[in-house]
Amino acid sequence: MSRKIETVEDDAGKVISYHRHPNGGGLIGRGAEVDESSFISSTAYVEAGAEVGQGCRIGGGSWIDRRARIGQRVVIGDAVYVGPGAVIGNRVRVGSHSRIGAGAVIGHGVRLHGDSTVAQGSRVGTRTRTSVSASRRSAPSDGRKARKAA
Repeated sequence: MSRKIETVEDDAGKVISYHRHPNGGGLIGRGAEVDESSFISSTAYVEAGAEVGQGCRIGGGSWIDRRARIGQRVVIGDAVYVGPGAVIGNRVRVGSHSRIGAGAVIGHGVRLHGDSTVAQGSRVGTRTRTSVSASRRSAPSDGRKARKAA
């Protein structure tokens, strides 16, 4: 199957080559490995060197940066940024408008609400007790359970 190469000029004037993913039409950078069973929205980007496993769904306007690794059956909402070298395990759900920093690791089965932020180099697992979204939850200092912010 021949792939039509498209070019995009970035803000600095550098021309970058992409091809369209057959399932959804998202732009895939050279050297990126994206399973054909995954759906990549037509307005999503998967940069060079990134990997996306089987059965994933990447929403519109999302950007998977260089060398990021996405496991199997991962659902990423709209307008999500996954930083360079970040690793997302299997069966993870990432809500829309979230940011995952460079080198962050998200364990298998984790659910991140929309507008979440995971700091660069952080590790989030199913047993993690801290909030990954300061805009959604706040932890009281006196030992009480965290309440949802109004």
